[in-house]
Amino acid sequence: MNKKKLFDYKKNQPWAENTQIVMQLGLTMAGCVGFCFYVGFQIDKWLGIKGIFVTIFTFLGVIGGGVVVYRQIMETFEDKDNQNGTN
Repeated sequence: MNKKKLFDYKKNQPWAENTQIVMQLGLTMAGCVGFCFYVGFQIDKWLGIKGIFVTIFTFLGVIGGGVVVYRQIMETFEDKDNQNGTN
């Protein structure tokens, strides 16, 4: 009963880790933009204004998401440098 694995993680480890990082970055960016859009939409709805706060908060979400994604990328490179033994 030799069962074939669907995905051999040890064989595909670098590829799987890079895919995981890309998916995490995309979801982080989408989450930041989506959350800020929702907050802006609710403020516009509460104040009876059309689109001002949605625009402002969506812009802030893009900037904030970009900062968070940049930090995650830098942290990933630092982790890989530390694993390779360089500082």
